[in-house]
Amino acid sequence: MRSFTTPEKYWDDAVVGDSCKSPTYTVTAERIDAYAELTGDFTPVHVDEEYARNSHFGQRVAHGLMGLSVADGLKTQCEYRFLPGMSLGWTWDFALPIYIGDVLHIEFTVGSMRASKSKPDWGIVILPTRLFNQKGQVLQQGEHRLMIPRRPGARNPSTETAP
Repeated sequence: MRSFTTPEKYWDDAVVGDSCKSPTYTVTAERIDAYAELTGDFTPVHVDEEYARNSHFGQRVAHGLMGLSVADGLKTQCEYRFLPGMSLGWTWDFALPIYIGDVLHIEFTVGSMRASKSKPDWGIVILPTRLFNQKGQVLQQGEHRLMIPRRPGARNPSTETAP
């Protein structure tokens, strides 16, 4: 259980340009195996040492979607975090493999935000996010679209009409 020193943010508390760096996550063979078990993806390059050694990777690598899953989990461990909302989706690119022993972290920025037109008590944020290894290499990157609750009583100019 992680304790936080900052409160969760409403959509209204975010500012374009705000950014955060996460704690770290160490990739282990056991974690890759657990991900394979969880998802049912037993592709040999992920779970078979001998097979992976003879592949173009030269060793076992983590599942690409494990990287996205870890990135999402690390985002929730950041001091900059929102009240629970709704994920509207990810756009995500895979640049480099994730190896056993890699120490991962993410950095994200509030890239843009707008009030929801269909749900006046909610707002939408776009979080450009990058997943790094211990060498500072970007392994994966993309953006997360989230719908976040607005502060109670906040006005939504997009749904109001002029007098």
